[in-house]
Amino acid sequence: MIIIMKPNASEEAITRVKQIIETNGLQAHLSKGAVVTIVGVIGDKSKLQGANLELIDGVDKIMNVTESYKLVNKKFHPDDSVITVGTAKIGAGHFTMMAGPCAVENRDMLLETAVAVKKAGAQFLRGGAYKPRTSPYAFQGLEEEGLRYMKEAREATGLNIICEATSLRALETAVKYVDMIQIGARNMQNFELLKEAGKAGVPVLLKRGLCATIDEWLNAAEYIASEGNPNIVLCERGIRTYETATRNTLDISAVPVIRSKSHLPVIIDPSHATGVREYIEPISKAALAVGADGLIVEVHPCPSCALSDGPQSLTFDQFHHMMKELEPYAKLSGRISS
Repeated sequence: MIIIMKPNASEEAITRVKQIIETNGLQAHLSKGAVVTIVGVIGDKSKLQGANLELIDGVDKIMNVTESYKLVNKKFHPDDSVITVGTAKIGAGHFTMMAGPCAVENRDMLLETAVAVKKAGAQFLRGGAYKPRTSPYAFQGLEEEGLRYMKEAREATGLNIICEATSLRALETAVKYVDMIQIGARNMQNFELLKEAGKAGVPVLLKRGLCATIDEWLNAAEYIASEGNPNIVLCERGIRTYETATRNTLDISAVPVIRSKSHLPVIIDPSHATGVREYIEPISKAALAVGADGLIVEVHPCPSCALSDGPQSLTFDQFHHMMKELEPYAKLSGRISS
């Protein structure tokens, strides 16, 4: 349920509505726009029977929200959110680029990559210190050692850093080092990890699960928000279909659908969506054209030597070229580098 206040509603009227909601054992969530304030009701709305909220001075109308997700719902929060992470802003009007290797392999490689992506215009260094791999024998990441290298790269370049947390233990360690936590596709419905990410208070990049619907994805985001962390960015990275020409099938339509359903920013991962470096640039252009708030791209100094995801990683020259090619698309879509 949402309660839409009149444009001229007083603070006293808004406070009165909030008090009635909370007195009945429910949560009130305020969303103050430039003109209108919306009060979201979280909990069993039947408890408000007989409260006659619609008769309170300043209340315009009451609407039911049928979706199970509330806090990330655009009905609760009509204005698009802009998430501040370190020195960057992600959301409406900003173009955010996250770039770096799939896995942190060693200190020198990471620092070299950080300098290169910073020079090309990236605002974030991405890198996996914990690697969820299909095979237990594949490289699993350097864990805390890799996080220390990422922190060193941030100090050397000023880039914000983002790393995936694959478990509660990894999360507890990563929050000591990074500016933003990534919850990967395999953990999108790891509800205990989502709750802990919400409690950690660090901004979260939530990737869509391999076979998840958009509503399942938004409900996963709701788990994080319900624990008190509203700083969530969604990432479309392709879903699993019958098609084998690409690693996954990028659901480019997810961006406008999210725009209609949620106020959260949404970025695209063309590297995992396609698995082929030649497709990264055209997909990135499409992402900007359709309204994505940014990209997360894999870049490596020597993709043929990479310990993880070499075929989908760009070289430094390819990444620099792509950033130049994306400039007119960013301008055309009204976005500036954050």
